[in-house]
Amino acid sequence: MPKRPDTKETVLLALELMRRIPRNRKVTAKELHEQLVDTEVGRDLRTVQRQLEMLSEHFEIERDDRSKPYGYSWKDRARGLALPMLTEQESLLLSLAEQHLRNLLPASLMKTMDGFFTQARANLAPYSNAKREREWLMKVRVVSTNQPLLPPKVKPGVFEQVSNTLYANQWLFVDYENAAGKRTQADVMPLGLAQQGERLYLVCRFKDYDNERSLALHRIHAAQASTLTFERPKDFDLEQYDNDGRFGYGEGQKIRLTFRIEKEAGFHLLESPLSADQQVQELDDVYEISATVVDTAMLDWWLRGFGDAVSNICKSAAQDELPMRSDN
Repeated sequence: MPKRPDTKETVLLALELMRRIPRNRKVTAKELHEQLVDTEVGRDLRTVQRQLEMLSEHFEIERDDRSKPYGYSWKDRARGLALPMLTEQESLLLSLAEQHLRNLLPASLMKTMDGFFTQARANLAPYSNAKREREWLMKVRVVSTNQPLLPPKVKPGVFEQVSNTLYANQWLFVDYENAAGKRTQADVMPLGLAQQGERLYLVCRFKDYDNERSLALHRIHAAQASTLTFERPKDFDLEQYDNDGRFGYGEGQKIRLTFRIEKEAGFHLLESPLSADQQVQELDDVYEISATVVDTAMLDWWLRGFGDAVSNICKSAAQDELPMRSDN
C-alpha cells in the first residue's frame, strides 16, 4: 500500500486529535499518544505534542501549562470538532449507549469514544435541529422490577483495572473482602463482567484453581493489572454460567418446580413464563404452575416474596427422585 503524503497524514492526525480532545476535562499528550498508538494515525509522542501545540494556537483548544504534563481541552463555549458523518440518529444511538453500556465496556475503550460521545451530545443539544431525537431520550427508560436501590460505591481505579485486564486477557491482582468480612489478596484470571441490578460482578478464576467465582466490584479494596497475559479458557462460557444460575447463588442443578399461586399474584406468569416447558392448571382461585428451572437461592427469595399467596411448593429432581416438599 503506497504511503500517504505527509500533508494528508498531518491532517488526519490533527482531525483524530481534535476528535479525542474532551470538553469537560483535561487530557495529556501522553494519553492521546497511547490512544492512537495502535491506529493508522499513530505517531511518536513528540509529533503528538507538536500537533497539540499547533491546534491550541489555531482552534478553541485550551492548553493548561501551569504544570507538566500539559493538559488540553476544548474551551467551554467551543463547538468542538464537527463530524458530518455522525447523523442525528447515530448521535441518539451513541447517547443511549453511553448511558446504558458505560459499565459493560472497558474503561480504555470508553475513553477512546469520548470524542464521539461529546459530538453526539453536541448534535442533540438544545441549539441543534435534532428535536425529535433529543425528545426521544426523555421518552424511554429502563425500569427496575425490584425496589430501586442506590449502587454500591466502587473504589477509584478498580473498574478501570478490572475492565481493562478483562479486555486484554491479563492477570489481575485483587485485594478482596467478602460479605463475611474475610479479606483475601490473590492473582485472578478475569473471565467476565456482569451487571445485576445496581451491582457489578467480576467472574474470575483464582490462580492455580479451575473453578469460577464471582467477585462484587464494590468489595474489591484495590486492583492492579499484571503485565502477564493468559489464554482464555475454552471451557468457560459466560452465558452458560448465567444459565446455570450462578449469579443467583446456584450450582446449575435443574429441578421440576411446582407450586400454587393466587390468580392476582400469578397472572404475570401466564405472560412471562418461568420456562419454555411451563404448564399451568387453572383451579378455583389459584394457578398451579409447573416448570423446569435452575435451583438457586434467588429462586427461593422470589417465592418467599409472594408470602401467603404461594403454597404447595414442590421441588423434584430432574432424575425423578423423591420430591422435596415444603408447604406455606
